Amino acid sequence: MSSRSRARLTYVDDDTAFAELVERHRAELHLHCYRMLGSIQDAEDLVQETFLRAWSKRATFEGRSTLRAWLYGIATHACLDALRRRPRRVVPPQVSGPADPRVKPSPATDLAWLEPYPDRLLENVVAAGVDPEARLIRREATELAFLAAIQYLPPRQRAVLILRDVVEWSAKDTARSLDTTVVSVNSALQRARETLRGRWVAHEADRHAITLISEAERSLLKQMVDAWERTDAAAVAALLGADARLVMPPTPSWYDGREAIETFLSRYAFSAGMRGRMRAVATSANRQPAAGVYIRDDQGRYQPFALLVLTVSAEVVTEMNLFHLPRLFPVCGLPEVLG
Repeated sequence: MSSRSRARLTYVDDDTAFAELVERHRAELHLHCYRMLGSIQDAEDLVQETFLRAWSKRATFEGRSTLRAWLYGIATHACLDALRRRPRRVVPPQVSGPADPRVKPSPATDLAWLEPYPDRLLENVVAAGVDPEARLIRREATELAFLAAIQYLPPRQRAVLILRDVVEWSAKDTARSLDTTVVSVNSALQRARETLRGRWVAHEADRHAITLISEAERSLLKQMVDAWERTDAAAVAALLGADARLVMPPTPSWYDGREAIETFLSRYAFSAGMRGRMRAVATSANRQPAAGVYIRDDQGRYQPFALLVLTVSAEVVTEMNLFHLPRLFPVCGLPEVLG
């Protein structure tokens, strides 16, 4: 942002002109708020809150930082305020032990579940001018396992870790944004990294600027889509690692190991009554292969059911996350209904 643009912000009194200055940062602010909160809807709300706060504070912007940094600071404080009122987002293995696959799954609960992030939204970040190789949107800082792990961090530690290790700000800039000291930032970052090391390990391949789904993952996804459409539990199991997990928020029930998953699918998800009633369409989320799963209704139309996100390692599926979030289908670029 030019110095002229920085100075001009102080004197903007027109909603449209102000919107033009800040709108270009919407996509990456949305991603930032998602990382802080673990929810797409919460992220949308907090971006709107950020813009409202920025408008009310526009006269205080003195151009000592870029507009982007100023907005990130406002967004971070808005997220911290929200986190004081909300529980952290969780995934089923964090709230219960593995379920018996021979028993019907537990009913859905209203816990604050971690949500996936469609890759189409990441494409918006690139379209807005962020380098596609930037750590901000690299796989290691976007995958579900990372998002689940950072939810364990206290809010301010989470903010420091994201600003320092993902947005790649200096300790000085982070301290300025959070209205604290460099010493406090460095201390919080050390504690956050220690906690994260105990809960998340990036795959070696993910430590580089990998942003696209690999050919091996595409092949596994294609086979997985075919297996789900045929409701073939054995075919799904053949794609899984021995220690694979299946999680299905909003139910806390989850299944540990290939055999348990195959048993559950055979008895419940792929029961005889489901044959011929499932369709699946490939997509991606959190830089991971994914599919939209549809179920045929009584009128013969296939309605959105759940978003299946796969974690792949060593060319096998190590986790299947089945998110019952039909509202995310349009965001993923998936049809709202299949004929």
